[in-house]
Amino acid sequence: MIKSRRGLVAAIVTLASLTLAGVMYFAARQPSSQLDRELSAQVTKILEESSPAEHHAHGHSTVDSAVICAVEPFGTEPANARSLVEVTWVYARHLCAVTGEGTDWAQSVRASGPIAVKISIPPQVRVPEPGPGYQDRVRRLIPERYHAQALHEEFEDESFIDVARERFAEAVQRAK
Repeated sequence: MIKSRRGLVAAIVTLASLTLAGVMYFAARQPSSQLDRELSAQVTKILEESSPAEHHAHGHSTVDSAVICAVEPFGTEPANARSLVEVTWVYARHLCAVTGEGTDWAQSVRASGPIAVKISIPPQVRVPEPGPGYQDRVRRLIPERYHAQALHEEFEDESFIDVARERFAEAVQRAK
């Protein structure tokens, strides 16, 4: 009888462990969290409302055009932030496209890569300069715990880009 109870307990523990692992895997595969969506919206607004001089510092020009951005957060400071009001820094992957006469998304001038944005008044946007030593500049800008995400070039959630692509098309239509 003791052996069967041990076996039953072992089976229950194993089943519980597998269930927990499955739930964690499923949660990790889900689209962005509510906080990620809020951070994305906040950083997108900051980037798109930047002055022409600020845009130039971020790597794109805005003469007679609009800047439309996709932002996918991958980290925050503090790391355990649970709400937008707790966040001081957002670490994200961004892709900004500049509209222009007759352009479409595929032909647009774009800038992309990791960024660090301080959520403050005024906000601060830090972008690593391109060129030789780029990965080292990324590592200096982004905390070590986020290096793998910062150096990953692709968006994990394409929906951020899909929304920006739609907004880009709408901006081009309005400009006509």
